[in-house]
Amino acid sequence: MAPIDPSTEPSKEVYNHGMALDPSNNRVQCCYCGKLVTGFNRLQHHLGGIRGNIVECSNVPDEVKIFFRESSHAVKLDHSVKEIEELDHPSPPLKRFCTSNSKVNEVKLEQSVRYQNGIHMARNKLRKPSFSYNGMLTSQNVYSGKDGQDPNSIMGKRSIGRFFLENGIDFCSVESPSFVSMMSNFLIGGEMKRCIPSIRELKGWIFDDELHEIEKYVKNIRLSWPRTGCSILLDGWTDQSGRSLVNVVVDSPEGPIYLRSADVSPSTGANALQELLEAVLDELGVKNVVQIVAHTSSDSLEEVSKHIIEKYRSLFWTVSATHCISLMLDKIAMNDSIRLTLYKARRITKFIYSRAVVLKMLRKYINGYDLVKSFKVKAAVPFLTLENLLAERDNLTLMFKSSDWLNSVWASKVEGKIVANLINDDSFWDGVNFALKASVPLVKAISLINGDSKPHMGILYETMDQVKETISEEFNGNRSKYTPFWNIIDEIWNKILHSPLHAAGYFLNPKLHFAEDFCFDTEVASGLLVTIVRMAGDKRIEDLISQQLDVYGKRKGDFKIGTDNNSQGSLSPATWWLRFGEHCPELQNLAVRILSQTCNGAEVYGLRRAIAERLLSSGENVIENRRLQKLAYVHYNLKLKQSKKLAKFSFIDDEIDTLDDWIVDELYKTDTDESERTYCAHPDMHSGSTLNALNKSCPSRVVLPTVDPMLKV
Repeated sequence: MAPIDPSTEPSKEVYNHGMALDPSNNRVQCCYCGKLVTGFNRLQHHLGGIRGNIVECSNVPDEVKIFFRESSHAVKLDHSVKEIEELDHPSPPLKRFCTSNSKVNEVKLEQSVRYQNGIHMARNKLRKPSFSYNGMLTSQNVYSGKDGQDPNSIMGKRSIGRFFLENGIDFCSVESPSFVSMMSNFLIGGEMKRCIPSIRELKGWIFDDELHEIEKYVKNIRLSWPRTGCSILLDGWTDQSGRSLVNVVVDSPEGPIYLRSADVSPSTGANALQELLEAVLDELGVKNVVQIVAHTSSDSLEEVSKHIIEKYRSLFWTVSATHCISLMLDKIAMNDSIRLTLYKARRITKFIYSRAVVLKMLRKYINGYDLVKSFKVKAAVPFLTLENLLAERDNLTLMFKSSDWLNSVWASKVEGKIVANLINDDSFWDGVNFALKASVPLVKAISLINGDSKPHMGILYETMDQVKETISEEFNGNRSKYTPFWNIIDEIWNKILHSPLHAAGYFLNPKLHFAEDFCFDTEVASGLLVTIVRMAGDKRIEDLISQQLDVYGKRKGDFKIGTDNNSQGSLSPATWWLRFGEHCPELQNLAVRILSQTCNGAEVYGLRRAIAERLLSSGENVIENRRLQKLAYVHYNLKLKQSKKLAKFSFIDDEIDTLDDWIVDELYKTDTDESERTYCAHPDMHSGSTLNALNKSCPSRVVLPTVDPMLKV
């Protein structure tokens, strides 16, 4: 929290150091030692250690203790001034005191005492306690102010603090010798000590300043919701304890914000998720919310969606487009011929990556790149890897015909012969081509709708149509070849992905609406109608929108200006409506709210779940829970704030997962072989991605795998 003004009245400040346990404030709990006292007035005496009235707090920080003790002296002094109107010694020395907490005594207090209007006041910069009492409050839990520090030092410390908070790094790491050594390489002489914050500062004024800044950022974003509307994004998962946890993110054109985390396991209540969403809607204001975007589809979520839509008729429930397209790719991977191709390709990559000598050989022939493609959407990895294999076909063929390979021990092994034959098998490469024709358009669709932070509600409908058309073209219009993949796409589109909002977004996107191939079919018409009825909420508004749709369709008024100058191609759909739709205010409002929404789920932001799990495991310790809530709030919103600044989201991982089933060959086991082990410990520095611990126990004894009949030599 921000430093409290020295003139803060003790009767107000005391509320920051205790917690009322009943509405009448008769039972108050100390934040430092947990003692119960009768009222906040007695809490002041407890904190100030004013003997004779109540037992003093053994864990209170010196700053707090001095403040409340000095305040008590000041009150008595003020009464004296009023009685005798003047003092012989206007600034009598105040009695110093000792505390039983030896660690607190180590804190060097910087204080000055002034006399103002006959009252002595401690000028300590007090802060609200953020950490729970545990009977062993150390000096590191006592906040340290930033008074007397120059602006450059403050900025440097805040930058380091923001880095720690944004990446969820333990504050104790700031005292790590390697961290100090790292910083010393960038900071010269005394500058280093001035710019590296202490743990107290990280937990104190640095955290408070970041929290204050994030609160202002979130408040500004909230102000945009009445105009553009917002989407509630759910990110759910099951932790190691079997709990069903969820993060709630609110998305809008101004940027995404983290709202809260919750445990929605059945053990917390049969309708836990529904109650959570109703509480969130109440907090945000139902009128501000356009849709709820679920992270996945399941029977339980479908049941919740029915209750929510029935209760809030203006809302829409959709499922993340990235998740749905991933389902399509998973089903395509189960196609008989494609599944066989993927099996063969995986056999190749596992053989190469599990044998250091062969992997080193590969680096030589493909210029240090990797065959296995890393991608944050796991369903796309197999097909991107096939694409890599096809691109490197000539190099792989050259490698398996080279003297390097023929002279290696693996050329005579059964598994080596299988892989070499696959590389030289035209039918395998025909299968790779076939799989890519069916999958690459969907992978490109994922990249498109995740390529930047712009809303894509206006293009999803057209994108999915284009995916199907592209697949048809890849198979040269051969219906028997592309129909199975169309059926997969249609099944998931019709049952899970499609929402009336997508059809309405397609119709209201001026770039698509005024194109020559615009198609106003039954699905689009019904989706638009349903959206208008539910979002308008009033028959009069519905009628006005219907009339204005005719103006939009015939390009009358400013709509003509907006199309004649081709603005629909250069502006985002929502911006185009804001600029050229003012003469149709009801339709403009509808269009802006629809076209401002995302069609993706919270997974695009890649929020780490460890902090939420820690928060939701804090139990009934109210103080600790409050601290972790603030920590999660700052951490997640810093991450989301940074994602908003990025021009594009990156779905490419920098490193391959060394446990991926395209990498690890579980059938390959050996005893320690020095040459292989050394290579694994020190991979080629020219590799496209560092494969750490490729095989921790590298082998010398080969156990031959069972040879699949279809790969038999």
